[in-house]
Formats: sequence, C-alpha cells, structure tokens
Amino acid sequence: MLAGAAGAIEAVVELPAAGARLGTVIVCHPHPEHGGTLHNKVVTMTERALRECGLHTLRFNFRGVGASEGTHDEGEGESEDLVALAAWGAQTRPQDVLWLAGFSFGAAVAARTSLVLPCAQLITVAPPIGKYGFTAERVPTCPWLLVQGEEDDVVEPAGVYAYAEKLPQPPMIVRVPGAGHFFHRRLMDLRGAIKNGVKGNLPPLDSAAPQA
Repeated sequence: MLAGAAGAIEAVVELPAAGARLGTVIVCHPHPEHGGTLHNKVVTMTERALRECGLHTLRFNFRGVGASEGTHDEGEGESEDLVALAAWGAQTRPQDVLWLAGFSFGAAVAARTSLVLPCAQLITVAPPIGKYGFTAERVPTCPWLLVQGEEDDVVEPAGVYAYAEKLPQPPMIVRVPGAGHFFHRRLMDLRGAIKNGVKGNLPPLDSAAPQA
C-alpha cells in the first residue's frame, strides 16, 4: 500500500529474475468503471514482457479499485496518483530511468502523465485517442511504442493510426493482426510486440544484480 493524493494505493512490485536493468516501469490498467484492475490480462502480459526485458515493474489499482482509496476521477486524479507512484519509485530506486505503460484508459493516463514526468519510454496498448486528455494538443515527446489490435472493437484502429501518423514525432506503431481490444488468443503476440518494440531503448544492465 503506497500513498496517493486521495489515500492509499494498492500496488504490486515485481523484480526481474535475471538480467536486471536500471529501469522501472509503471503499468496502468483499463477503465475502472468497466472492470479494469491491475489483474487485467493485457496489463499482466505487458508487465511480464517488460520484466522479461529486465525492468522492475509496478502495477497498481486506480483510486476506488480493489483496496485503493478514493473515487474514480476521469483521468485527472489517476494522473496525480501515477505521479505519486513515480516519486516513490524514484526514492526507492534512484538509479533507475522511468518508463510508463498502459492499456486502454490506462494508456491515456500514462500518455498524459508522460508530459510531466521524466519518462524515458512510453508504451500504450489500444490507446483511446481523443478521450481522458489524450489529444493532439497534448502529445508525448519521449520514445513511444504504440501497440494496436487490428480487430479492436472498442478503440477504432483507423482513428489511432490516423492520429499517430500525423504527429511531428510519430510513435513506433505495431499492428497486431486478428487482435481485438482484449487480445483474446493474441496475448503472446502482444508480448512479442512489446519486447521487440522496446529492445532498442533498454536501459543499461544493473551491474549490482545477478545477470544469469
């Protein structure tokens, strides 16, 4: 349980088994009012992929979800909580660079918060363009991987591609054929897309940690 702007935040921290790098990623879950929690399978697969890359990971429940205190705030308060968790991470592992990741609503929270944090890599899965502060006027400037299912029935893929391709600094876009919003039967494809998409920007190995 960590301190947030609206009270305690329930969080799960996981460490790489080997090959640890000097980086921590915070992964944000989908919309709380549609069943989103830190246990969502896209969130856990995103976390797994990044931990396998050597990053320390933190998943958390947005305010009002699980044991997290407070009430849903349409992305505003959730961004405040993400800033608070990033501050905790910086105190706990000051040597690490910060990465942010999120799925659906969580992608919007991660993207908007990347503008106010020293984010070294952003990963958004099925980002809801045009909602929750995710607009053409508030564009992430850090390295950015965008993963989108080609058969998404919640977030329109064509709208995501059109938005991203018009940006001055477009993200790396990975299209996952046959994948719906929740990546049913495509979770391993998601894992591969994330690992391949970030491999060129991985932080250095932690010389103080076991590497085998």
